[in-house]
Amino acid sequence: MSQSLITATGDQRSEILQNTWTCRTAPGSSLTDDLHSCKAVQRERKTRLKHTEDLPDDPAVEWDTQLLATLVLKHIEAKNINLNMLCAIWQWSRGCSSSMSERKDCKVVTFDAGGVSGHANHISLHSAVRYLHSEGKLPEGCRVLVLESVNLCRKYISFLDVLISCLLPTDALFILTEEETEQAKRAMQCHRSQLLWFRRLYLLFSRYLVVNSLRLL
Repeated sequence: MSQSLITATGDQRSEILQNTWTCRTAPGSSLTDDLHSCKAVQRERKTRLKHTEDLPDDPAVEWDTQLLATLVLKHIEAKNINLNMLCAIWQWSRGCSSSMSERKDCKVVTFDAGGVSGHANHISLHSAVRYLHSEGKLPEGCRVLVLESVNLCRKYISFLDVLISCLLPTDALFILTEEETEQAKRAMQCHRSQLLWFRRLYLLFSRYLVVNSLRLL
């Protein structure tokens, strides 16, 4: 929804997202090769970014729910977003073919009320989608899945959280293969201006690079 202007300029953020998409679509190559590929073909990818002064990228700023809901709904309707498309982008085919095959009407994935990290912008997205859902403003048949926030201990035990997640009730569970996890890490490496020390720890230990649990709103 916003260009990340805290650690990068708008142009840099656009370039980062273009690079990330390239990394995600360059299977079978090394991290170094992927990064070079990002630079070579970044202008071939068109990445749409929505930026407004009313939606600054700031972990301490809550976005306006009404404004955000309007933008989110417009994007959902314009792009005809569905969960199968999102899964194809993320290349989580195992999760789509198993967990979600019976829920073809699910269309929107967002954060839960905890925002995964407590980030105010993430929580604002949840609030906006929850508002659209509760007011019946989402397209007919549109259902919402929220990414589950877990406690700090579970968040940083990597693959060990797979067993815990499998034992707990959930509406959808995505378990990444080793190849998919490495692909996600390559994508993160393209976010050079975003790779602060805590995100480097995230790359090493976060359960979200291995397993993601979601609940229906």
